[in-house]
Amino acid sequence: MNDDYSDRPLKNKHWLHKLNQFLLGTPQNREELIALLKEAHQQHLLNNEVFSMIEGVLNVSEIRVKEVMVPRSKMTVISKDETLDTVVDAVIEGAHSRFPVIDEDPSKVIGILLAKDVLAHIRQQGKNTVESIMRSACFVPESKRLNVQLKEFRTTRNHMAIVVDEYGSAAGLVTIEDVLEQIVGEIEDEYDGLETEELIIKRNKRKDSDYIIKGLTPIDEFNDYFNSDLNTEEFDTIGGLLVHKIEGLPKRGDRVNWGKFHFEVVKVNKSRLHMLKLRIKPEKSKKKKSTAHISKK
Repeated sequence: MNDDYSDRPLKNKHWLHKLNQFLLGTPQNREELIALLKEAHQQHLLNNEVFSMIEGVLNVSEIRVKEVMVPRSKMTVISKDETLDTVVDAVIEGAHSRFPVIDEDPSKVIGILLAKDVLAHIRQQGKNTVESIMRSACFVPESKRLNVQLKEFRTTRNHMAIVVDEYGSAAGLVTIEDVLEQIVGEIEDEYDGLETEELIIKRNKRKDSDYIIKGLTPIDEFNDYFNSDLNTEEFDTIGGLLVHKIEGLPKRGDRVNWGKFHFEVVKVNKSRLHMLKLRIKPEKSKKKKSTAHISKK
């Protein structure tokens, strides 16, 4: 009987400590902090956007650059020996602000070309090469954590870093936008404003080669519009057809080349392919049956 009562002060002390923690809402570790935030979210003290951003901030310390980088196979690279007048088309088509510069070996990046530098020098007399105006590249290991990388982006004012593997070869690239999207979600681009009822959108009224195609576009409608013969037996939509060809939900930047049709995924979420960029190029030779070439991110 005395033994039972002798344990009671310790139990009461432990219970009071837990009650005090609950009332004060002071988390003691990461798990308790996340649980407290979830409770605040459920009680509508934090809206969805704020809660997602706080959760993203906590998660960036657990993510490495290798997990969010653009792999080398998807990088748009430019040779150091190209002249500025010949590289303009590649810069326009790539639609990026920065491009890795290589010598001969694609795994060896030697600098970064800024699109604004090309514009600043394009009218100058003489044959300026890419090498003459490129900027130095920043290199980071695959294992670097995103919170550390974000701090380096801010202190060095770089917006792009080349990710290297254990052998020092370029494995991919990471941008400040890639890191920020882990916190705030996907950052809107020029395709996010195209929320119209049209399924096939011509990007340039003067050209019949550049389009934006919504994933829900019926294949029959696509075939009628472009006078093509894509297979309609197994799939109803362009999005469904490409998901099948890529063998899974595509990632932004994935490409499928199908005859004269060059598709690139520009908008996708966790469950559906939303939007594609289509470029039509003349076929070099006509074949009896079109075959698809797939490039995954």
